Amino acid sequence: MTLLKVANLSHQFRGLKAVSELSFEVARGEILGLIGPNGAGKTTVVNLISGVLRPRSGKVEFADADVTGLPPHRLAQLGLARTFQSTVVYGSRTVYENALRGAFLRLYPGFIHCLLGTRRARSMKQDADVHVAQLLEWLNLNSLASNIAGSLPYGYQKLLGIVIALAVQPTCVLLDEPVAGLSAEESNHVRDTILRVRERGITVVVIDHNMRFISGLCDRVVVMHHGQELAQGVPREVLSDPRVIEAYLGRSHGAARRK
Repeated sequence: MTLLKVANLSHQFRGLKAVSELSFEVARGEILGLIGPNGAGKTTVVNLISGVLRPRSGKVEFADADVTGLPPHRLAQLGLARTFQSTVVYGSRTVYENALRGAFLRLYPGFIHCLLGTRRARSMKQDADVHVAQLLEWLNLNSLASNIAGSLPYGYQKLLGIVIALAVQPTCVLLDEPVAGLSAEESNHVRDTILRVRERGITVVVIDHNMRFISGLCDRVVVMHHGQELAQGVPREVLSDPRVIEAYLGRSHGAARRK
């Protein structure tokens, strides 16, 4: 059953086409990889889906509703969350406080309730506290709850970005280069975390340049090149496609593979 659908999505920057007539679907519970060489338009697609950018044309559907152009906070409330290439954590705050930031996107009573300290505000704060505590325990990060986020090793800061997205209680999460700059051991930790996320029924769309990571994680991949779909299918088949090899490594490698 389809959860996320992108139909004929297009966007351009000052006349330069970053994404052109892109279409793909993501099934509930699936881990989909969105890959391609630098400049292929992958992050632009995530920005279009997550409401950071509004597409020039095309449509984004989520849970059978047209969500094209909705702002990020509204999409998060509907269950579509994302991470960014950078860690995007409050470095001076604790791990717990960073995760609570995500939880408040779903469990925020409103400014007036917070200002007046109403029963509604106290109840929702309590619910958010319980949710974050359970999330950190589930991911075996409860021992780091009181640590200052900026003092964490880079790998844990990247993981905290995923935790913040999960605190939104999403049904689908978009992960933009979650293992960029990480060691093989750290990448494996992130991969195992994402697989555990999927076990909870959460759908995942992930961008990354680490092909070992992608092939060991994703059910399917969509390959982008020059803003368009180049290929899609199961990782083993797609990554051996001469067109994909040529896009990543150059014409000579693609031609050699076809011989």
